[in-house]
Amino acid sequence: MKIISMNQKTKFLIFCIEEYKNAKKLTGKQVIALFAENSIMDFILDCYGALHTEGVKAIIWEIDDYIANRKAS
Repeated sequence: MKIISMNQKTKFLIFCIEEYKNAKKLTGKQVIALFAENSIMDFILDCYGALHTEGVKAIIWEIDDYIANRKAS
């Protein structure tokens, strides 16, 4: 049996989804829909270099800020 490992970016994306879900008291489905609607997964992967060095609260703030900026434009 071949074991498939996830790369660091994928693990971080899953971490962000779970932390955002818990912080906002949303379901996994709700977070995935919100992230898809606002291209958050791309944002997280594109900004991995900076985001993965931040704490959970800062990551949540960055995601919220990104969503707010997208809605404002």
